[in-house]
Amino acid sequence: MDESPKQLIGETKKPIKMKPGSEEKYDYEYWRNGVCNIFMSNEPLSGKRYVKVTGRKTKKDWAMFISEIAEQNTNAEKITLVMDNFGTHKPGALYETYPPKKAKAILDMFEFVFTPKHGSWLNMAEIELNVLMGQCLKRRIENIETIIDEVDAWQNDRNNKNAKINWRFENDNARIKLKHLYPKLEY
Repeated sequence: MDESPKQLIGETKKPIKMKPGSEEKYDYEYWRNGVCNIFMSNEPLSGKRYVKVTGRKTKKDWAMFISEIAEQNTNAEKITLVMDNFGTHKPGALYETYPPKKAKAILDMFEFVFTPKHGSWLNMAEIELNVLMGQCLKRRIENIETIIDEVDAWQNDRNNKNAKINWRFENDNARIKLKHLYPKLEY
């Protein structure tokens, strides 16, 4: 699971349409219409991902996203959720958002695994976010409704293609590459 902000940017002047031999032209000035947040979770082995666009990035938004992941996976014994150690990614956020009984039920479904500092590249959801940005959102988009529509279309297309991440980082490689993160044991 990961998230990323996306600026909402509108045009101040109408772009000049593309003509044979020349690209569409945009003015360098733009309107900044705020920011939205994109939450991403993915199941690397099944090739499925779930994306949610929100107007903010708060503890409550994170808790609601986690709850939706739980609702989609009611048959799972345990959901292992790999994520960075961001300030909003705290189990207490569930208790701040839901009644204690529901918060506990959601929390019991998860095993949280936090990526090490400077190790966010270990989070496959970050890879998926980069694919989403490159394939779908790498342009000026002025409102959250358009972002939601674009993200939904991308998610459906990618899920239907059963697109998986070709992860090549194995335990033996991790022990060498991440040697500096392991504690030094002295005997």
